[in-house]
Amino acid sequence: MQNDAHAWTDIISTVEFNYSGELLATGDKGGRVVIFQREQESKNRPLSRGEYNVYSTFQSHEPEFDYLKSLEIEEKINKIRWLPQQNAAHFLLSTNDKTIKLWKISERDKRAEGYNLKDEDGRLRDPFRITTLRVPVLMPMDLMVEASPRRIFANAHTYHINSISVNSDHETYLSADDLRINLWHLEITDRSFNIVDIKPANMEELTEVITAAECHPHQCNVFVYSSSKGTIRLCDMRAAALCDRHSKFFEEPEDPSSRSFFSEIISSISDVKFSHSGRYMMTRDYLSVKVWDLNMENRPVETYQVHEYLRSKLCSLYENDCIFDKFECCWNGSDSAIMTGSYNNFFRMFDRNTRRDITLEASRENSKPRAMLKPRKVCTGGKRKKDEISVDSLDFNKKILHTAWHPKENVIAVAATNNLYIFQDKIN
Repeated sequence: MQNDAHAWTDIISTVEFNYSGELLATGDKGGRVVIFQREQESKNRPLSRGEYNVYSTFQSHEPEFDYLKSLEIEEKINKIRWLPQQNAAHFLLSTNDKTIKLWKISERDKRAEGYNLKDEDGRLRDPFRITTLRVPVLMPMDLMVEASPRRIFANAHTYHINSISVNSDHETYLSADDLRINLWHLEITDRSFNIVDIKPANMEELTEVITAAECHPHQCNVFVYSSSKGTIRLCDMRAAALCDRHSKFFEEPEDPSSRSFFSEIISSISDVKFSHSGRYMMTRDYLSVKVWDLNMENRPVETYQVHEYLRSKLCSLYENDCIFDKFECCWNGSDSAIMTGSYNNFFRMFDRNTRRDITLEASRENSKPRAMLKPRKVCTGGKRKKDEISVDSLDFNKKILHTAWHPKENVIAVAATNNLYIFQDKIN
C-alpha cells in the first residue's frame, strides 16, 4: 500500500502503531498526521484483513517563527507516541522541534436534533414564539472522525526535541532535546521537571549531545538516553530528582586498530529502544544494531551489521551528508526479531534466535497486493551474481529511516521517503 506524493512536505518523518496495532499513525514534514485503521475481516472478503485504510488526517503543527532568536520553527513532526486506550477515544502525542501536543481522536455517528432555541438550520428562534418544550433526540449520521487538540506542552525546550516517550504509569512522559530531558505530567501543560541537563557552563566545551531517550516499559522510574558519543546512560528517578549521575553506563570499547577519521561520527547512536520484556535494549548507530542486556554494561550481547559494505564509502557519505542520517530500529512483538532501515529503499531484519538476516526492498514493483518480497544482496566488488546489486549503484537518496512493527503480529510499516509500505506475513 502506498501514497504517492512528490512535494517535500509529504516526506514521512515518523511511523507508529498504537498498542493494539489496529491503528497506524504517520507524521510528515508538512506537520500533518495521517492515521490508518486496519480493516476488519468480513465474510465476503476473507483476505481483506490486514489492509490499512486512511481513518483520519489532520494538521498537527504549523510553521512558526521565534522572534527572540529570529529562527523559523519547522512544522515537521519529529515523533508520535500513542497513549494506551482507556475508552472509545484514542489519544496520541505529536511533537515538532519545540512544541508537543496531545490529540484526541474520536468518532461521531449520531447528532442531536430537535432543539428548543434553534431551528433545524441553526438560526436562533424568537423566544416569544416558543410555546412547546421539545426533547432533543439523537439521530444517526455518517461516521465522522474528529481530531481535537486537548493539551499543548510548549516553551520547555531551548533545543530541538528528538524524542518523546510515554511512561508506564500512563500519567507522565518525557521529552528530550540535544542537551536536556524533561518529565511532564499529561494533565499539566505549564510546567515540566528537568531531569537531565548536560549543558556545559561554557558551550565551547560541549563534546556530546543527547540523541534519543526512552522510558522503561514496566518500571516507571527508569529511563535511558543515548549520546552522539555512542554511549547509553540508564537513570533511576528514585535516586535523585536531577538524574545527572546515571545508574548504569553502557559503552563498547573501541577497537584501536579500526579507528579512523569517521569513527566518532559513525558511533553516534541514532535510536534506542527497550525490548517489550524490558530486559534488553537495542541501539542503532550508523553501520550496526546492537542489543544490550541491562545487566551487562561493558559490551552488547549481540551486534548485527546493517550495511558493512558502506565502510569503504564513508568518505563520499560524509561529503553528501548521508553519514549524519538518523536510522531508527524496532523490535517485533515477541522480541525475537529486529528491523532497521538502510539505503536504496532496503530494510534489514535479523532473527535473534537463528541469527539469520534478510535484506528486503520497499519499491513500487513489489508493492502490489499479495506480491512476495524477494531477498536482496549487495556485492562489493569482483564479479556480480545475477540477482545482486553493486554497492556502487546504490541510491543514497532513497533511505528508510522510519519503520514500525505491529505489537502482536507480523505486520510491518516502512516509510520510504513519501511512500508508506505495509507488508505482512502471507496468510495461508
